[in-house]
Amino acid sequence: MTMKHTSLCVAVFGAALSLTVAGCSNISTPGVVADTPQNVIFFLGDGMGMTTMTAARIYAVGEDGDLTMDTLPETAFVKTFSNDAQVTDSAPSMSAYMTGVKMNNEVISMTSDTQAIDPGTDANGNKLVNNCGSKNGSSTPTLLELAKVKGLATGVVTTTRVTHATPAATYSHFCHRDLENDIAAAAVPGGNGYNSALGSTGLDVLMGGGRQFFTPFQNGGKRSDGRDLIAEMKAKNYAYASNATEFNAIDGTKTDRLLGLFTSSHMSYDLDRDPAKEPSLADMTTKAMDVLSKNSKGYFLMVEGGRIDHALHETTAKKALQDTLAFDNAIKAAIAKARISDPDLKNTLIVVTADHDHTLVLNGYAKRTGKTAAGNPGVLGVVKNYVTGAVEKDLDGAPYSIIGFGTGENRTQGNRSSMASLDENTTSANTYHQEAVVRVAAGSETHGGTDVFLGAIGKGSETFLGTIDNTQVFGLVKTAAGL
Repeated sequence: MTMKHTSLCVAVFGAALSLTVAGCSNISTPGVVADTPQNVIFFLGDGMGMTTMTAARIYAVGEDGDLTMDTLPETAFVKTFSNDAQVTDSAPSMSAYMTGVKMNNEVISMTSDTQAIDPGTDANGNKLVNNCGSKNGSSTPTLLELAKVKGLATGVVTTTRVTHATPAATYSHFCHRDLENDIAAAAVPGGNGYNSALGSTGLDVLMGGGRQFFTPFQNGGKRSDGRDLIAEMKAKNYAYASNATEFNAIDGTKTDRLLGLFTSSHMSYDLDRDPAKEPSLADMTTKAMDVLSKNSKGYFLMVEGGRIDHALHETTAKKALQDTLAFDNAIKAAIAKARISDPDLKNTLIVVTADHDHTLVLNGYAKRTGKTAAGNPGVLGVVKNYVTGAVEKDLDGAPYSIIGFGTGENRTQGNRSSMASLDENTTSANTYHQEAVVRVAAGSETHGGTDVFLGAIGKGSETFLGTIDNTQVFGLVKTAAGL
């Protein structure tokens, strides 16, 4: 039976009398739905700035359409700067959401005084040796760990390596995000390096890529300690899936713990994904919900659309927009599944946000394009005049694409007249790298410092509003979830 704790206070005011009945104690009322959600799903689109969201909307459903993210009833803007930088990286930004603490770039869920110290090189030539030191900050509790303390089930789902910065910030504490061998060990219940804050049972679900950090070097992985963490987790009664076939064979409603490592490094971009080999983010999300829902107290689930960020670093916009759509499909699937048992989301809080922006921009006074489809590149095309439909030209007489980047690898050296033949077949190709203003090394397009979007739905979602710091999101989720 669920209980509702209400504080009963009565105040009576009159012309000559003001009577306040105070000292109000908590009274439990049987048969009433709990004030706080039993279930929390925290969706993080890595690098999903608002311009990327806009471009993804046009790409998928046209200018006047809506993604699922657009329909969330409660919204806010989030400041993302880190403790030492105007433009954050993923480690401290996700850590701020998870712990409520500002920390330095590259630091994973540690106190603000923690210094990010580069890993050393191991015997196999991999930079994975922990150089953090014993007096370099201390760990800060995460929302996921607080959920474990409360007895909730916990899960992490991502399209990156499960040891990458965003997922790592939910269940581990290190001075540097690149310590991925140590981060993997933190997830193995009872093993050397295990994060004891996860309790005796550990994470109930962990799915994504990154098998190399669970596998000994002699077996093709990057572990120099010889440990086979997959075998260790199987010994702790984790069902294991290494591909889509094994994943599909697992009945989440009959599974207590689930480990899925589908690739050696990151999972494929959704545009390149082979569904026979890798499950979609939506499928991983709903199966995680099946496993976690077995806990009658509820669950905390973090879902990351992680490869949005990677495509943006590459300045391959089409890949970024498709991964944003895959992320949105996961949100849609999760809301639909949550409503099966909780139609009005009275015991479910769903939060959707990003950890930081990128430098993607929408150029020119482009005419409306509609969604991208066969024969229509949509937002991936070149700028055309909104009155005449003619291709617009820059001062050098060359067309230019609707999507561009502030930083990136593809910048014309000199006069752009050499780009006079640029057309939409080129700009809408799967692997096209959009042009940038500032030229940087390949794959090194930078994050942006602009505020990001947050949307929420369900119990407690009305508290997310205005412009808030990323550290405040921690407190709002914590309070709404009663953690």
